[in-house]
Amino acid sequence: MERSEVMRAVKGRDTTPERAVRKVLRGIATGYRLCRRDLPGAPDIAFIGRKKVIFVHGCFWHGHDCKRGARMPKANAEYWRAKIARNRARDERHRAAYAELGWDALTIWECETRDEAALAERLRAFMTTTQE
Repeated sequence: MERSEVMRAVKGRDTTPERAVRKVLRGIATGYRLCRRDLPGAPDIAFIGRKKVIFVHGCFWHGHDCKRGARMPKANAEYWRAKIARNRARDERHRAAYAELGWDALTIWECETRDEAALAERLRAFMTTTQE
């Protein structure tokens, strides 16, 4: 399979990590909306009334410091380094925008979705904290 075919197959929404987060979240908090394009960065999950958003990031695409996120393709390495750096800078801008709006933002990494108990604890803590 050519690289262009592989890249076309990568989904932008309703990914396996997003579905895993939503599955756990259903038992903790309901009333969320998906992919709100009217909010900065179009968060994967948004609680409008609570002013909380959740981003579910792929470790590779957003440059997480885990094993998968640290792996860099050998082909066209400079392109990928620059792309991931742009993604990280954009993520920071979005987090800053939410802080300015007085909203809480949480980033869940793809690798964190594998431990359902830890994920549930993290989501529960995020949903029960109040803004200051």
